[in-house]
Amino acid sequence: MTETHAAEHHHHAKASWSTAASATLHCLTGCAIGEVLGMVIGTWLGLGNVATIVLAVALAFVFGYALTMRGVLKAGLTAKQALKVALAADTLSIVVMEVVDNAIMIGVPGAMDAGLGSWLFWGALAFALAVAFVLTVPVNKWMIGRGRGHAVVHAYHH
Repeated sequence: MTETHAAEHHHHAKASWSTAASATLHCLTGCAIGEVLGMVIGTWLGLGNVATIVLAVALAFVFGYALTMRGVLKAGLTAKQALKVALAADTLSIVVMEVVDNAIMIGVPGAMDAGLGSWLFWGALAFALAVAFVLTVPVNKWMIGRGRGHAVVHAYHH
């Protein structure tokens, strides 16, 4: 199935809350891996808050796209095609998730400076990711309902 055909096939995709939550959970997995890894590396290296957040966001995109690409590569797409699908499927979802969770991390007093051994750091990060999940589900529901986002990915699941 070509990319164009796949997108057309899912132009009127079913946009249930369950499907949106599943797509968001997939996004959260990649974001959380990258976010946690970036926060840990940045904190461990003693980077400032801005550098740590930039690293965490960059890694969230890398891992988010990589998880999607892994699935569609199994369906037989080339690396270039898989990257296009991942960009289409995940970009808006990751952007929303990253804006929300980093705004919360910055907004929780002391969370960014608390250190890796602190309950404040890990509690704030868990809370930030949970809120980001809740606020990203409606975005994914809206996108799937228009044949965008993870509707593009689901065209390749057999």
